[in-house]
Amino acid sequence: MGSMFRGEEVVLVQFFLPTSAAYSCVSQLGELGLAEFRDLNASVSAFQRRFVGDVRRCEELEKTFTFLQEEVRRAGLVLPPPEGRLLAPPPRDLLRIQEETDRLARELRDVRGNQQSLRAQLHQLQLHSAVLGQGHHLPLAAAPMDGLLERSPLLQPPGGPHQDLRVNFVAGAVKPTKAAALERLLWRACRGFLIASFRETEQQLEDPVTGEPATWMTFLISYWGEQIGQKIRKITDCFHCHVFPFVEQEEGRLGTLQQLQQQSLELQEVLGETERFLSQVLGRVQQLLPPWQVQIRKMKAVYLVLNQCSVSATHKCLIAEGWCASSDLPTLQQVLQDSSSEAGVSAVVHRIPCRDMPPTLIRTNRFTAGFQGIVDAYGVGRYQEVNPAPYTIITFPFLFAVMFGDVGHGLLMFLFALAMVLAENRPAVKAAQNEIWQTFFSGRYLLLLMGLFSIYTGFIYNECFSRATTIFPSGWSVAAMATQSGWSDAFLAEHPLLTLDPAVSGVFLGPYPFGIDPVWSLAVNHLSFLNSFKMKMSIILGVTHMTFGVVLGVFNHVHFGQWHRLLLETLPELIFLLGLFGYLVFLVIYKWLCCSASSAATAPSLLIHFINMFLFSHSPTNRSLFPGQEVVQSALVVLALATVPVLLLGTPLFLRWQHRRSLRPTGRQPEEDKSGILDSSDASVAGWGSDEEKVGCPGDREEAEFVLSEVLMHQAIHTIEFCLGCISNTASYLRLWALSLAHAQLSEVLWAMVMRVGLRMGHELGVAAVVLVPIFAAFAGLTVAILLVMEGLSAFLHALRLHWVEFQNKFYLGSGYKLSPFTFAEED
Repeated sequence: MGSMFRGEEVVLVQFFLPTSAAYSCVSQLGELGLAEFRDLNASVSAFQRRFVGDVRRCEELEKTFTFLQEEVRRAGLVLPPPEGRLLAPPPRDLLRIQEETDRLARELRDVRGNQQSLRAQLHQLQLHSAVLGQGHHLPLAAAPMDGLLERSPLLQPPGGPHQDLRVNFVAGAVKPTKAAALERLLWRACRGFLIASFRETEQQLEDPVTGEPATWMTFLISYWGEQIGQKIRKITDCFHCHVFPFVEQEEGRLGTLQQLQQQSLELQEVLGETERFLSQVLGRVQQLLPPWQVQIRKMKAVYLVLNQCSVSATHKCLIAEGWCASSDLPTLQQVLQDSSSEAGVSAVVHRIPCRDMPPTLIRTNRFTAGFQGIVDAYGVGRYQEVNPAPYTIITFPFLFAVMFGDVGHGLLMFLFALAMVLAENRPAVKAAQNEIWQTFFSGRYLLLLMGLFSIYTGFIYNECFSRATTIFPSGWSVAAMATQSGWSDAFLAEHPLLTLDPAVSGVFLGPYPFGIDPVWSLAVNHLSFLNSFKMKMSIILGVTHMTFGVVLGVFNHVHFGQWHRLLLETLPELIFLLGLFGYLVFLVIYKWLCCSASSAATAPSLLIHFINMFLFSHSPTNRSLFPGQEVVQSALVVLALATVPVLLLGTPLFLRWQHRRSLRPTGRQPEEDKSGILDSSDASVAGWGSDEEKVGCPGDREEAEFVLSEVLMHQAIHTIEFCLGCISNTASYLRLWALSLAHAQLSEVLWAMVMRVGLRMGHELGVAAVVLVPIFAAFAGLTVAILLVMEGLSAFLHALRLHWVEFQNKFYLGSGYKLSPFTFAEED
């Protein structure tokens, strides 16, 4: 089989890399992504490995890159994606990149520090200018001084207590959110022995840290007394106020204001030059940083792989081991030879025997990746196990469509998926970061087939937005019924519901060419007819799906050489499944073919026949479908019950006999042991098959002890799970019937409660046109939200469950692990 139907052959290879060419060899392997390396130094600490110093240098560079990237983002710039394919740089270029990176980081830190310092100085000058230019007017001799003079004598004695008393000023700026608290605290702390004036700046000033415009409150405080001044200074320091010197004379203040404005202009020019130089440095960072990031990440990845290699005894080469596909071995050898040609010694790669289960490699493309993801979400297949993904491409959309069958809804889903498929190569579509969009986009081909199959089943159900369409002439004739039954006007007036009897000649002309006859959409018993049809259809599809899963297990047994499982497991499973539920499918089809419309009233009940089959009884009122039916049913039940002991005891007894046979001494035992060690493909057959045969797994050097009780326990679990699962799984497929009816009824209710109401509201052309616009908008929105999204998600989850539980557990273990080759694809 090909890679899609079964994983490719994966082998364990050993690399001998010359020390001088090891870096280039691993780098080329990373570009191709062909091999998954194994860690040969698992017992060695990460800090004691050979290339730990190089890894640390790369990590230090990545920290510097993060700083540079943050500076670029802080400046409102965007790093462009790297152009072209960038290879991992040679080790000698690491010093050059490190020096240039450190120089750029140092320049950025210096320039950014100078910019912050200049902005802070400019902000101080602007605040000082705002304080001096606000025009605070305060009386020099305030009320407390007047009261003091009234209480003092007219003539002060020489050297009195108030001869040195003078008014002082404190001017500054504070944030508006702190102004009220500052003013209140000053008044209480100084007991009113001050006069304070607060005013908001007319223009907003740029904050030196955040760069955002902000409003400030300027204040001017007049006081007298040294103790009051100390309190004021302490309080303004606590509120982080900007305090500036204040000149009492008007002329002095104007001169200071002019000097501040001149200094601000000079500082703005210097700041402009600094920002222009900063933009130049950031431009160089924008140009150099993206390729450096990719190259250093690749270099670090190469050194991490080299740390997993062991050193030869002569210290002249590195030894590595890894998994790769056998088909890629020639390419691998050629790449290593080309990479090590400059070193003078060619690198060598060769296969080595393996006692471990290899990883699973299944190559996918953009079409099959979504279906393979559905299978891998259940579990990655074991090595060389049958892959369910190719069959899921057909069965999953079909089972979904059985539950979602509607031409209109399927067409909307198909067009949505088709739009994503046509736009899949656009960069904007690929770069979208919305998680929901990424989920839909990754499954675009799955949605495309789901919509296409829904259109197909919609034609079978004859439903388009819950409305039936007349593509072909109906197979029922009302005229023939009216002619032969003699319906009069009085009869029609008394009977609002009329019955079409298919036994009457000419009423039923034959089956509809494709799908359900549109006349059923007018019938009162429409739901009863669809119930019977969809329930039987679900049973047929379910038994067919499960039987196909059991048959796929045959390919696993043949591939792994487990021939005894064909007779002791697969054959009894098929007899049990087909003898009971396959017979039920036969009864459904046989009744469809043999019972005509004329004998429909006396047709036997399949449910009663199936119950009597297990009770070994007969109902006189329920006639047989064919002669000898009771004998056939009894024989099938006995045969199905007889397969249960075979399923339970067959494989354990065979393995016990095989184990005892292997313990017999023979003269060829050394040769057999040697061949078992050298031939890894033969040795892996028994160990990778199933849990019951892990006793003979070559992963253990010493032969494990055969424990019959454990094997019997595993086989008993498998037998009970299969026998009971045949019953529960068959009933589980009835969800196809239930969800199909639910989808049809929701569509009918939405049409009846929205569109039908809108179509009946206006009879005039203008009124109908105005009314139908919002009605149709509501109908479209509810259709997308309820029927497409909610019902679609429900049908998707149920189809997923049918594949994981009812289908894949018949043959698929899903206990393997993926091949994860060393590749630079994500770095690029």
